[in-house]
Amino acid sequence: MRKIVLMMSVSLDGYIEGPDRDISWHQVDEELHQHFNDAVRGLGALLSGRTTYELMAGFWPTADADPDASPTMAEFAALWREIPKIVYSRTLEHADWNTTVVREVVPEEVERLKAEPGGDLGLSGADLVASFLRHGLVDEFRIYVHPVLVGGGTPLFPHTGGNPPATLRLTGTRTFGNGVVLLRYA
Repeated sequence: MRKIVLMMSVSLDGYIEGPDRDISWHQVDEELHQHFNDAVRGLGALLSGRTTYELMAGFWPTADADPDASPTMAEFAALWREIPKIVYSRTLEHADWNTTVVREVVPEEVERLKAEPGGDLGLSGADLVASFLRHGLVDEFRIYVHPVLVGGGTPLFPHTGGNPPATLRLTGTRTFGNGVVLLRYA
């Protein structure tokens, strides 16, 4: 059965974006970008919320047309266009680039999706992550901790309203040359 894999970059103080949705502090160099490419290449689909989808769709479909794009960026642009994507949104009417719009997180539908053949399913987007966590649908966590203190913004794990603590098992770590640390939990 496929797994739902939460894949998010986070500041050392726990934010996925700073005030005003700022992500300029993300420290993605060639090594980390190639790692992301390799990770996405092995996935069966990307699951995201509307905001994350629109951010990605606003850049990646044509990023490889830029003559200044690095080979790693061009490779990711092609990967992003081709991989199946599911965007969860109550307001988005249409999505391009091999994307299906789903209105609600329905646990039974997610379980059916996990039972389909193919690679694991990459999950991102703060609100969507919170919904998947509330339903107990996240199987693995890949948290990329950037050595930056943002001081405020959107937390990766918002207050869940009294859910019981979740005990996780560390399954791996990796330190990148730029100081970003990958923490993998199941």
